[in-house]
Amino acid sequence: MANKSRRNFMKAGLLGLAALPFGMGVMSREAFAATLPELPEDHPQAKALHYVVDATTSTHAKYAAGQTCENCMFFKADNNGCALFPQNSVAPAGWCQSWTKKPG
Repeated sequence: MANKSRRNFMKAGLLGLAALPFGMGVMSREAFAATLPELPEDHPQAKALHYVVDATTSTHAKYAAGQTCENCMFFKADNNGCALFPQNSVAPAGWCQSWTKKPG
């Protein structure tokens, strides 16, 4: 009788441990998405890449009408994040000189 109980306990424990990383991944992704502070234009890295909150105000020679963070390959729509500014969110209507067309 004791062996059957121990066997059930081990099965349940192993299944719980196997499922733990999946649950943690979902929880941390949602928490991360909610905590990114907005990138200010006067941030040193933003200045270096000529980031502006409103793309239409850019005077950079590389800017072309229609280019925004929202249609850039580095933009992450789930949290307005950017691969170039991992600690901050960016304005979907913003722009920087590293803008690259989203594939597809």
